[in-house]
Amino acid sequence: MKKGIIVGCALCLGALSSNAGNVDVKTFRYAGPYVVQTPFMTDSANVDGKLFHEEDLLQSTLSLDALRSGKSLEGGVLPHTAGYALHLAGFTVDNTRFAKGRLTVRGVKHYTVYIDGKEHKGEEVSLEPATHRIVIKCLTQPNTDDTLSVSLESAQEDIFRLNETGKRAYTLADVLNGTRFSGISLSPDGRYLITAYTTTHDDTSKSRLFRVTETATGKTVAETDRNISWMPKGSRYYYIRKNVSGNDLVTVDARDLSETVLASGIPDGAFEVAPSEDYLLYTLTDEGPKEPEDIRRILEPDDRQPGWRNRSYLARYDLQSGLLQRLTYGYRSAYFSGFSADGREIVFSVGRQRITQRPFNLTSVYRMDVQTLRVDTLLADEGFLSGCILSPDGKQLLVTGSGDAFGGIGLNIREGQKSSYYDNQLFLYDLASRKVRTLTRDFDPSVSTTFWNKADGRVYFTANDRDCVSLYRMQLPGGRIDKLAAGEEVVKRFCLAAEAPLMAYYGESACNGGRLYTFDLKGSKPVLREDLGSRLTDGVRLGECHAWNFRNSRGDSICGRFYLPPGFDASKKYPLIVNYYGGCTPIDRSFESRYPLHAYAALGYVVYVVEPSGAIGFGQEFSARHVNAWGDYTADDIIEGTRRFCETHPFVDAKKVGCIGASYGGFMTQYLQTKTDLFAAAVSHAGISNVTSYWGEGYWGYSYSEAASADSYPWNNEELYTGHSPLFHADRIHTPLLFLHGTADTNVPIGESIQMFTALKLLGRETAFVTIDGENHLITDYRKRILWQNTIFAWFAKYLQDDSTWWDTLYPERKM
Repeated sequence: MKKGIIVGCALCLGALSSNAGNVDVKTFRYAGPYVVQTPFMTDSANVDGKLFHEEDLLQSTLSLDALRSGKSLEGGVLPHTAGYALHLAGFTVDNTRFAKGRLTVRGVKHYTVYIDGKEHKGEEVSLEPATHRIVIKCLTQPNTDDTLSVSLESAQEDIFRLNETGKRAYTLADVLNGTRFSGISLSPDGRYLITAYTTTHDDTSKSRLFRVTETATGKTVAETDRNISWMPKGSRYYYIRKNVSGNDLVTVDARDLSETVLASGIPDGAFEVAPSEDYLLYTLTDEGPKEPEDIRRILEPDDRQPGWRNRSYLARYDLQSGLLQRLTYGYRSAYFSGFSADGREIVFSVGRQRITQRPFNLTSVYRMDVQTLRVDTLLADEGFLSGCILSPDGKQLLVTGSGDAFGGIGLNIREGQKSSYYDNQLFLYDLASRKVRTLTRDFDPSVSTTFWNKADGRVYFTANDRDCVSLYRMQLPGGRIDKLAAGEEVVKRFCLAAEAPLMAYYGESACNGGRLYTFDLKGSKPVLREDLGSRLTDGVRLGECHAWNFRNSRGDSICGRFYLPPGFDASKKYPLIVNYYGGCTPIDRSFESRYPLHAYAALGYVVYVVEPSGAIGFGQEFSARHVNAWGDYTADDIIEGTRRFCETHPFVDAKKVGCIGASYGGFMTQYLQTKTDLFAAAVSHAGISNVTSYWGEGYWGYSYSEAASADSYPWNNEELYTGHSPLFHADRIHTPLLFLHGTADTNVPIGESIQMFTALKLLGRETAFVTIDGENHLITDYRKRILWQNTIFAWFAKYLQDDSTWWDTLYPERKM
């Protein structure tokens, strides 16, 4: 769909008939006339024996783009011509619900109808909710007076609206298609920036592009589809060139684009270039032992996962000699953490699993001299760690882990609580004294990505900050933390120049897509470099997003926000969709997500996002409520928040409230329906219905439960595993409940939906179950994702908008 044509066509005027479901069009966006002539007849018939008829002139190729520069055609009266002529007449129509109707063209004998650029045959139309461009290409005879009129008729009330705004509706196509940022990296000297882009095309194909620009001017230096990365010094980047003799490591000087083959015949595999630039640090894989294909012994719960038996090891590839020296060996994997400043040493970790005792995984951290292979043990069998980086001077480790790490020195929870594994804290470990101190115990946001900057000695990091992802700077040794004014509510990725005071990052907010910035670390304001978000939403109608928090009955401030439909009218009543996760993380304020909130709002819904108890980003005490709860606190916050929202927003129809969640959020959807009849429709994607079966069957069921059900098991806490499982209270559910599940889901097995669907069918309750063949926990296939999303839209339309047309079209009733 070409946005420019939509804007042009939307300038038409039209008259609504007395039936609110019908639209009569008598004024169009017009281009023409285009005189066409009868061809010279070399024969009376073509190769198929077909005689020429005047209507064959209608097949003459004519670009619909001509309407971009068209004019208004009043009353549908087509220009008079002395010969045959082609005419283009277009208009734009909106429908916020799935529409079935009849499109009738009157006044011309020969014509072709195009809907959204595709030829449409017949009068019957089925239109998904969107802004649709309709073009009539018609042929007139010599010296005739023709008048064109078009009507759209439907039995559905108030379904079509002529678009006179010049802006189109935000749809799933906007979510799926277009160009997004996929990576950034500053050259060590800060003079150049590599930006990676991924473009999804409407034919489902994808392409990648890497662009090198000057940071001072924004000038593009180079573009390539090769994967490129910076060398550790200066302004050279490298790529791998494959040829018949092997792999060449090729460097490119960004200043003049001169190329140098640094090494030939290097091994396959992932590597990092050492700061000294004289060797490559490889992470390679030992393939684990095989079992017979027809019968297989499972060694550990994780052994069901493909590739679990494989182990990674580290190796040093000398660029001068070509020697690949193995650095680690054993049946446990080694993971690279970082280099010393001169590249002489590396830091790496090795994990040890012990599922009989919490924590299930212990981590040891080592420092190795890559020349002598001498190894120092920095940390031994520490639990609750998630990562570490070496300080630029090589004297300290910045460690990331939960508050339980290092004997619990980072904990800030109530007595009797157990902390959330997912609430990350920072610790500073001194290598000489072997002493550790907590840096973020009283800092509510949960730490995510960290970087210890060589240029200024400070630590930069992102963190879940309520429903945002914010950017921070920490000064050491004092530990002062400052929040940087990033200009975006969700920072997606950031990088720093190793030898210059410069940062680059990109992010998005609730009402805008990706934007790229640079930030002078000595300054105070970011500089906007590229705005992909505005390109994605150019000419699109978006509703507003507003924060809405409430204080629950326990005295807690519960964070939330809501989205309004475009063209919102406070005097009207709107159905409401409530979205939540309820698990360990909040639903952040990203513009784009797997559940595109603006796309729901564009269908005429108010969308309320609630961040209930248990999410990280609100402090450790708040996130600890997720542990051993399985719906406790969380359900209360969602129910209370929904009721309060309806009470305080009179434009919401409190009888038309739906809810949706996925994974743990799908569990919450099911759990909520056992607690309340507040909702008129509910959707559970890949939801958990039986905590016990999920714990035992999902690939990560038992390990996730290590956090969510700390020290609780089916044999020592029956009430948690059965009393909190919606399946055991299925008879309390009366809300129409839709289940969706990928048939290849290894995270939450499809049986979780099957058993609850079966229970509700046995109980005679209103329910539906849609499987997505071959898809795992997330629906990633382009075509299947559209069908999956449309299924959700159609379910809500049926129960919240009292219009089952879309659902009945997708899933016609079958008597079996």
